Amino acid sequence: MLTLTGDHIYLRALEPEDLEVLFTIENDESFWHLSDTRTPFSKAALTSYIKAAKSDIFEAKQLRLAICKNGNQSLLGFVDLFDFDPYHSRAGVGIIIHNKEYRQKGYALESLELVLQYAKTHIGLHQIYANILENNKASLALFEKMGFQLAGKKVDWHKSITIQGATQFTDEYMYQRML
Repeated sequence: MLTLTGDHIYLRALEPEDLEVLFTIENDESFWHLSDTRTPFSKAALTSYIKAAKSDIFEAKQLRLAICKNGNQSLLGFVDLFDFDPYHSRAGVGIIIHNKEYRQKGYALESLELVLQYAKTHIGLHQIYANILENNKASLALFEKMGFQLAGKKVDWHKSITIQGATQFTDEYMYQRML
């Protein structure tokens, strides 16, 4: 059974040619709240990251896969397994479709289906979790559609500063799915 190829997309390891898209995503301040990033990344740092990304998930405790469109092989985004715990057979998952024109078209759903199957079949995971901010309605709908269950709510978990300088806090939900 192929676990990394779907009807419309496939998942693959990071390649050096992914640098520009990765650089754009990692330095887009509108995405920083998703990964708790506070500073920009250099191309040199991301080049090193791509080179190191071929490390085994059992060694690195994380895995980032590129989401590519079948046929034209366009890079749509990335899906990450992180906080990998082999003893407890679990990991977190995150997904980003970087270009707005590719969002809400089923690519994230298919990517999530593929990475869940891969995690179960090749890594032997028992469960996957996702942390999602309460105002990220698209992600909440995606993970619920994929059978993730609400496992908890972290109140005022995420701090952000508005353009006007005001501090605001947002709740974060933890969703979980057994594989």
